[in-house]
Amino acid sequence: MKIDIAERVLHFKQPAGTSRGVYTERRSWMVTVTDGSATGAGECAPLPDLSCDASPNYINKLRQFCDDIERTGQLDTEALRDYPSMLFGLETAMLSLKACQRGQTALFDTAFSRGEVGIPINGLVWMGAYDEMLARLEQKLAQGFRCVKLKVGAIDFEQELDLVKRIRQRFSHHEVELRLDANGGFRPDEALYRLEILSQYNIHSIEQPIRQQQWAYMAELCRESPLPIALDEELIGVNDPDTKRQMLNIIKPAYLVLKPSLHGGMTGCREWIALAKEMGIGTWITSALESNVGLNAIAQFCSDVYGDHISFPQGLGTGQLFTDNIDMPLEIRNDKLWNSKNS
Repeated sequence: MKIDIAERVLHFKQPAGTSRGVYTERRSWMVTVTDGSATGAGECAPLPDLSCDASPNYINKLRQFCDDIERTGQLDTEALRDYPSMLFGLETAMLSLKACQRGQTALFDTAFSRGEVGIPINGLVWMGAYDEMLARLEQKLAQGFRCVKLKVGAIDFEQELDLVKRIRQRFSHHEVELRLDANGGFRPDEALYRLEILSQYNIHSIEQPIRQQQWAYMAELCRESPLPIALDEELIGVNDPDTKRQMLNIIKPAYLVLKPSLHGGMTGCREWIALAKEMGIGTWITSALESNVGLNAIAQFCSDVYGDHISFPQGLGTGQLFTDNIDMPLEIRNDKLWNSKNS
């Protein structure tokens, strides 16, 4: 078995703004594994200043794990527990290799992978100037999205609130589900007040209203907020099963938003989902600005986890963000993501 690593840089069509800053390009490492006759590929895509495994020596550490697989022929998920983006890429590559050995391409045998059903997704409106966000919002609604996720926490709150009002003036919550993502952009002393104001507009949920690693503040918000709170960045670096359970017991969120590249690969996300189900916490899966290689794997993983009849919109609409994405059989039709190869 042999594994090659190649760096890939993707470029955004428009700057992607979050409360942590603006992305103009996306750097990934593609791993290609071969047994001499069959080949599999995966994507390792850490986010700078966010992923728990992002570091200056990332490529060297990834090479070490690849060398271990070449030597043993096996993927040691436990050894990779604290390296989620590497784990996800290598999980994808090994699943892809096994599929190729069977003469197939699907990572999982699901209706989505066979092109029989689509996965409902939310339309994503990135942060930007008010007019930019309004135009992006109008575009998503015109495209037929009935669940829209709005990034907030970077521009003036009153302007963001006005965008929310505009949506609700045109569409009731029965017509358009509205999700917010603050990316930790609110201060703890202002968060509850802002959530109370936003709750007037029938918001489905808000992701990560305050920065992560403030468990006491976040637990208080989850208790007091009239708006359901979803954890995202809070899950990063929490890779031990006992710590996962402890954190959820303390904070008690309404939802978890799971990204395999950030939250433990497929293996770690399955742990989060099992815990959440046990504790009555909802979950959904989203991508973390991977190329179509990673997005394809996440979508197939999503269909394997949630089954063939997904009705809850997932966060899998990021494949159209790049000018130079990798060609994969993924297609958005109205508000669903399809594997178009077999559909």
